[in-house]
Amino acid sequence: MAGSDKLAVLVNTFGSSLISVGREVGLEVTLNKAQVSQGVKVANICAAALIGVVGSGVQGTAVIMLDQDGFKAVVSTMSGGMIAPSIKDGVAMSVVGELSNMVSGRALTQAALPGVDVTPPQLIVGDNISNVPSQTPGIKCFTLPFAVTPVGTLYLVLSFNAA
Repeated sequence: MAGSDKLAVLVNTFGSSLISVGREVGLEVTLNKAQVSQGVKVANICAAALIGVVGSGVQGTAVIMLDQDGFKAVVSTMSGGMIAPSIKDGVAMSVVGELSNMVSGRALTQAALPGVDVTPPQLIVGDNISNVPSQTPGIKCFTLPFAVTPVGTLYLVLSFNAA
């Protein structure tokens, strides 16, 4: 499979996997198609989970980035309200890591790219977290913004070098 074909498969499967995994765990997310863009375009991020994607001609990252309302919605929904959504709580942050694991696993299963695997999630918290895109030739970055119901924003930031 050519590099551009792998890239298209990865972007599409990660996006659709976020929607389907969200539905399965009771989280309603809607892709804002008008704001999908190349590069990194996020705002007001307080929590993120970064997964590395490596192997068989593919290298890159998939990052789930959440604003405060999105973080609260994800943690509350996925824990059934049993975990207080605080970015200072490791258990609450692990919920975001688990969402990234579930989405990445589903996406790579659907993509059916042999020999591609993921790294464990790295969890990041802070005020106005940003993702600095690589300036390395061949690296393509995409931002897929999702509205989280009832309120909040989740960004799926994908950066890949698919040779």
